[in-house]
Amino acid sequence: MTLLVIDLGSSSVRALLFDDAARLIPGAVRSRRYDFDADKAGRATADPLALQNLVESCIDDVLRHPSAATIRAVGLATFVGNWLGLDAAGKACTPVLTYADASGAAEIPALLRKFDGKADAYRQATGCPLHSAYLPAQYLSWRRRQPDSARRIHSLSDIGGYLYRQWFARAMPMSLSVASWSGLLDTKRRDWHWTYAGDLLGHAFPARLPPLADYDNAQSGLKGDYAARWSQLRDVPFFLALGDGAAANIGSGAVSPGQIALTIGTTSALRVVKEIEILPPGLWRYLVCADMPLVGGAASEGGNVYQWLMKDLLRAADTLDAELDQRPADCHGLTVLPLLAGERSPGWQPNAAGTIHGIRRNTSRLDILQAHLEAVALRLSMIHDRLKTEGALVMAGGGALQSSAVWAGIIANAFDAPLQLLAEPEITARGVALMLRRALDGTGLAEPPPRISGFVQPDPAAVSALRAARERQIDLYRRLYA
Repeated sequence: MTLLVIDLGSSSVRALLFDDAARLIPGAVRSRRYDFDADKAGRATADPLALQNLVESCIDDVLRHPSAATIRAVGLATFVGNWLGLDAAGKACTPVLTYADASGAAEIPALLRKFDGKADAYRQATGCPLHSAYLPAQYLSWRRRQPDSARRIHSLSDIGGYLYRQWFARAMPMSLSVASWSGLLDTKRRDWHWTYAGDLLGHAFPARLPPLADYDNAQSGLKGDYAARWSQLRDVPFFLALGDGAAANIGSGAVSPGQIALTIGTTSALRVVKEIEILPPGLWRYLVCADMPLVGGAASEGGNVYQWLMKDLLRAADTLDAELDQRPADCHGLTVLPLLAGERSPGWQPNAAGTIHGIRRNTSRLDILQAHLEAVALRLSMIHDRLKTEGALVMAGGGALQSSAVWAGIIANAFDAPLQLLAEPEITARGVALMLRRALDGTGLAEPPPRISGFVQPDPAAVSALRAARERQIDLYRRLYA
């Protein structure tokens, strides 16, 4: 039997087939690349119809694989947070607003004033700080900039619910996993925080929120044209969307409090599955599902910084990465804030931007590349310090990390902790497959364990050098954003 997983990420769409042991079936991956629609004002949105077409194209292709004849369930992971408005007929009347959309930053001061200095009570309840990455600021910004479109919003949806609505011809609930990234879910009661929804966004807003359900609330019975197009899936259960970060945690094998998942893809994050009463500063609380809270921090920088440096700025050859391996830590004289897409954890400054301090005439391409890779690692080390417990194991994966062994070493040195490097090529999709097995058969999430490519141990001299570099980075950050 086979599991179909749809992975709708920040830069690509994939459809993948897994066997019943959650192993990727050879040759059963179909993908399409895309980019958010972005501008210098901070907008970062996606066209729901364009995403729908990409997803459906991937499904069309993967269903031609011989293993597609025995699909018994479909699972979905999507980038989070995301939301869009639907009109009274259930049609999209906004683009998909994404976590990367910073255009709501101007709304934060007014939102903070509503709390009269007690905004942390909101963060403890919803698991999210007030920030442009979340729905409250984005919704207010959209209403101010696009009042005609905002007036047409009859209900809100996530991109997963929007897709299912097209395929099943009925309104869809939002999963607890996706809703926990909105900034409006009461993460302890597992329900919308109706008070905050009304207080922050107006008394009429709560009626626009969709119903909630856990991810295992399966939908089946494709509508006529899709039942004909995807005959193998006509009566197969489709499970609600998981947040991509939550799925990546499961796929990396980090399913207990002693395992910290580090994922570096387009962006980066550190997360641990555990219940926590008081949320430490700088961190968030989301949900994998109803009985699995997820605590961690996410940075808007990751592989996007590496790609910008190598392709756009330095136009460097691949050999440049190998040259880094011969250089001592922090040998470039630069202090970098790699906040190219603004800041989320740990400081949550909505107007933060990338900064390079210390450039001189003899600064080289290699200096700039090394300084930025170290800077991302140092930012992540601040999240790691808030999450680590005695003996906790860091399980590291993601496409950006797998492509650079040097970067993995830099991160181990910044954390002063060993990394267990994952050899799984599709961590997020694997996590969805494991969660499908859990829902279908009650199978535990720890088996089979992920494949491991090796361990990276920290180097004491590099650890010391990077600790000093982190102090310079913190000082620069305070000078700019105190």
